[in-house]
Amino acid sequence: MPNTPPHIAIVGCGIIGALTAYELSQDSRFKITVLDRQQPGQGSTGAALGVLMGVISHKKKGRRWHRCWAGLERYETLVPELEAITGQSIPFNQNGLLRLCFEGDDMVGWERLAEVRAKQELPLEVLSPAELVERYPQVQHPGVIGAVYSARDRQLHPQTLTQALVQAAQIHGVQFHFDADINHFTSSPTTNAKHHCQTLHWAKQSLKADQIILTAGLGSTQLVQKLQSVVEPAQILEAEHSRSLDIRPVLGQALHVRLPQPLSSTPQPVINGQDLHIAPVSPDHPNEYWIGATVELPDNAGNPPELKQARLDELWQTALSFCPALADATILHSWSGLRPRPEGRPAPILEPLENYDNVLLATGHYRNGVLLAPASAQWVQTELAARLSQPS
Repeated sequence: MPNTPPHIAIVGCGIIGALTAYELSQDSRFKITVLDRQQPGQGSTGAALGVLMGVISHKKKGRRWHRCWAGLERYETLVPELEAITGQSIPFNQNGLLRLCFEGDDMVGWERLAEVRAKQELPLEVLSPAELVERYPQVQHPGVIGAVYSARDRQLHPQTLTQALVQAAQIHGVQFHFDADINHFTSSPTTNAKHHCQTLHWAKQSLKADQIILTAGLGSTQLVQKLQSVVEPAQILEAEHSRSLDIRPVLGQALHVRLPQPLSSTPQPVINGQDLHIAPVSPDHPNEYWIGATVELPDNAGNPPELKQARLDELWQTALSFCPALADATILHSWSGLRPRPEGRPAPILEPLENYDNVLLATGHYRNGVLLAPASAQWVQTELAARLSQPS
C-alpha cells in the first residue's frame, strides 16, 4: 500500500502563508491545505506597499542579511514563474530605490556601506545634491544633503502577488478555505513530553493534519494561546506563554494618488525618506503612486493606535515637500492597516512552537513580510524535510 503524503495545514494566507504554500506545492511529498478567516492578502499584506529594502539596508552579513538577499533573488525568478503559470501580470518595479538623506544622516556610513556592497558585487551609489538634481529632478526638497540609490532593490504589488501565489498553488493541488476562523484544536500528549496537534476546528468543520504552520501574523498570538491552553492551565498560560508570543499591532497609513502625467519621463524608482515611501503603482499606470509606510506604535497594553487624519495629512505634506509636482495629484483613496511586530524580540519569528512536536511558527514579520517571505518559506521547507527524514 503506498504511503499517504503528510498533510500540511498552513493557517494564515497573507504573503507568508501563500508563498509557503506555493513553494511546498512543488514537493510531491506533501498534501497541503491553507486556512484563513478572510480572503487572501487582506490583513497585514493588504496594508503593505511591497517595497523590498535589502541592499540599501545596513545588514551586511549574517542570517538577517542572507534572508534579505534570498528574498531579492527569489523574486527575480518567482514573478515571471507565476506570470507563466497563472497568466496574471504582477506589477514589479525593477527601477531600484532612491533614499533621500537629510541633516544628521551619516553620509560616511553610507559610503562605507557602498564599499561593502561593491565587494559583494551589488550596486549602491551615494549621490551628491547636484547629482541627485541632475538624475531625479522630480525631487526638490531644499533640506536634502544627498541620496543613496540602490539599483538592485525592488517593489511589488503585495495583493496581486498573493493572489497569483494562491492561484498557482491551487493549480498545483493546494486546497484553500477562506472561511476558517479556527476556534479550537484537538491535541494529545506524546511519549517525548510534548503535545501533538491532530485536528483544527472552525465553525462546523474540522481538518486533520500531520504538521501545522502558523503564518497568521497578528492572529498568531491567539492561535498559540489556544494551542498552549491544552498543555497547561489558563493561569500559567497567561503568565508565561502569552509573553513567549506577544505580537503587537503597528499602524501604517497610505494614499493612492494620480497625477496628470508621471513625476518623471525616465524610469521611476521608489523614493524613500523620513520613513515615507513614494512608490509607482505599476508600469500600466505610470502616473499613479502609493504614498505611505508610517509607523504608529501600540500603547503599553498592546492596543492598536487610533487612526488620525492629522497623521495622514502630515504624511501628504511630507510627500509634497519631496516632490512638489504631487500638488497636482488627485487623491483616489486612503487606507490603513496593522502590521505584526513581535514585542521584546526581533522579527520575524521562525521556530517550532514550544511544547508541540508538529507546529511551526513563521510569523511576526513586522514591516518586511514581502521581502522576507521567500526566506521564511525556505525555512519551513527545511524544517519539514528534516522532520520527514526522522524515523517515525
